[in-house]
Amino acid sequence: MKRVLLINPNTNEQTTAAMLAIARETAAGRLQIEAVTAPRGVPMITDAPALREAGAVLAAMIPELRAGHWDGVITAAYGDPALQALRDGLACPVTGIGEASMLEASLLGPFAVVTTTPDLAGSITAMAGRLGLSAVFHGVFLTDGDAVAVTRDPAVLVERLEEACLAALEATGSLQVKPASLIIGGGPLAQAARALKDRVPVRLIEPIPAAIRRIGLMVRNQTE
Repeated sequence: MKRVLLINPNTNEQTTAAMLAIARETAAGRLQIEAVTAPRGVPMITDAPALREAGAVLAAMIPELRAGHWDGVITAAYGDPALQALRDGLACPVTGIGEASMLEASLLGPFAVVTTTPDLAGSITAMAGRLGLSAVFHGVFLTDGDAVAVTRDPAVLVERLEEACLAALEATGSLQVKPASLIIGGGPLAQAARALKDRVPVRLIEPIPAAIRRIGLMVRNQTE
């Protein structure tokens, strides 16, 4: 069985455990999924400097990752820290939860990203541009309140994300081509994304399952 490593670029072990559980559920035994937490950094990445710092931490892990002989690697923060460095430094396929979710959403049509971190909106928009998806990207929509405080309370997080999803649909309702899906953008939001599936009247894209589906395909394509 192919071995895939999910790297949490922040230092929150609870986030790592939640993402790993969802990743393993999605893989359904077709991949052996393990996870590791960044050895230093911040508990939650909320701005571009923290995203860059996380990228540097992950890049420094490349020799260790290479020694692990993984068949695939996922960088599991929404800004995809160190994605290119990991691809350059490792022989195995690498994806990020941002890349995977945007590419999956784009197959359905126009999409928007709903998240908690206003200071990462520019990075998310830039990622859509790098992927060549600007024409179908309808922007970033944000929850009310401080990102760390909102994320700390699971019930509040689900409520605020639902409000932001509905606001996104209302804001884009006058567009000729409305969003076909919304991405819940962020590793720490993985469990909340599951809770929202029946509460929002549009397809929701969960980044962790999207990344597992993408890395599974990449691994199979490399071995064929």
